[in-house]
Amino acid sequence: MTTDTPMQLGMIGLGRMGANLVRRLMRDGHRCVVYDLDREALQELEKEGATAATSLHDFVDKLEKPRNVWLMLPAGVVQPTLDQLAALLDPDDTVVDGGNSYYRDDIARAKQLAPRGIHYVDCGTSGGVWGLERGYCLMIGGEDDAVARLNPVFRTIAPGAGSVEPTPGRTRADGTAPEGYLHCGPSGAGHFVKMVHNGVEYGMMAAVAEGLSIIKHADAGLHRRAVDAETAPLREPEAYQYEIDVAEVAEVWRRGSVVSSWLVDLVADALARSPELDTFTGRVSDSGEGRWTVLAAVDESVPAPVIISALTQRYESRGLGEFTDKLLSAMRGEFGGHAEKAG
Repeated sequence: MTTDTPMQLGMIGLGRMGANLVRRLMRDGHRCVVYDLDREALQELEKEGATAATSLHDFVDKLEKPRNVWLMLPAGVVQPTLDQLAALLDPDDTVVDGGNSYYRDDIARAKQLAPRGIHYVDCGTSGGVWGLERGYCLMIGGEDDAVARLNPVFRTIAPGAGSVEPTPGRTRADGTAPEGYLHCGPSGAGHFVKMVHNGVEYGMMAAVAEGLSIIKHADAGLHRRAVDAETAPLREPEAYQYEIDVAEVAEVWRRGSVVSSWLVDLVADALARSPELDTFTGRVSDSGEGRWTVLAAVDESVPAPVIISALTQRYESRGLGEFTDKLLSAMRGEFGGHAEKAG
């Protein structure tokens, strides 16, 4: 990790990422005060060396001035928590929102806190449950001075250069991007970059999933298909006679392939444990970033068909297109007398 001067940081929100951020910070010598409504999570981190707080008042009292507070909360909980917290903080204290808030909310929140002299930093945090060991990629927005003051914390949380090969064409000798964290600009810039990052993630995940599904169904020619007016025939069944081990394809794609990536690593692991993915229903949630990315693309007049398609696919996975499908079926029945096929 780093050799920066250790700091004290307060963490509100001890879910999977919040708790592991605290653990990573403490490993590097930083002192952490923690607060969460989940008493069990508090007690666990207290055993590991963190200072637990019993309330927001107690949390603020345990922090040294100028205080540094990191919120790791669902987007919908940030504002009410911030409202309570702001009333307890003093000028020159700093609040970091490390969750997946909408970047426009960051702009408003920075303005909300400015009259009180409280600094607000938005920090898009990517790394998931693996970040404790791998580190977290950080995309940061806020005032220069506030971000600079927190540099030791960011350096600890980020992966560092590690074993990643330097970018061959990079000529810049300065900047923190090669260490895995970047001050992207003023308030909202960090979450804007993280928002688009998650939109890209939607598209990449969809492409990997669709490709492997096409490979899984390469045996279509080995199965009998209905012969009727409602079923498109498979014109050349002899071209689809392959029973390919999808788990092994994912594994080989990890090794030197152009599409090799952490996402492929993860899907290879999932398929190795359950080749048919029996524990999953295929219901895919979206937490907001994909939607916001699409909205930004529309506002900017930037074509984004892959991300838009990936987002709507997630809606479809949750049955939100069911009424659309019923209408399509009804129209076919009305204009052509096509009866629905069962199954």
